[in-house]
Amino acid sequence: MNVRFCGFGGQGIVMAGYITGSAAVRDGKKATQTQSYGSESRGGACKSDVAISEEEIYELESEEVDLLVAMSQQAYERYIKTLRKGGILAFDEDLVTPKKTAHKLYKIKATDLAHKKFGREIVANMIMLGYITSISGFVSKDSMIQTILDNVPKGTEKMNEDAFELGHRLGSKVK
Repeated sequence: MNVRFCGFGGQGIVMAGYITGSAAVRDGKKATQTQSYGSESRGGACKSDVAISEEEIYELESEEVDLLVAMSQQAYERYIKTLRKGGILAFDEDLVTPKKTAHKLYKIKATDLAHKKFGREIVANMIMLGYITSISGFVSKDSMIQTILDNVPKGTEKMNEDAFELGHRLGSKVK
């Protein structure tokens, strides 16, 4: 499975990709993760690609992805063409307005929920991780939670875990 997270710097896009790849390895799978972002970092376009497989992975980047996670309109417009036909588009519905498409669409108000429930928009990435873990099942929930706890800044573990759990619950309602 090839996953692309995209948005702008400061949304935790790279962290989401890193956690996803690490959780896949924790599940006993093979994974690679790459990232790119503009020199302006916060506010600039960025993406993180994760390839997950039961077999060895020889290509670092795929031209087509199975799951596109879009957290900004600009990133959506730039990367939607890389989503394979019939692939999954998960997006923050307050920040992305997708065009009519042949993809499977899953929307969530990740940034709005992060602000309202946690007072911090930065955990929108954790809400989105919970959401896509629930709808896709490509990585186990337990591995994601443990990897989140191992990688978020000290003192933010509970907030990040709670944000993930919120997204996971919401994802389980749309399957």
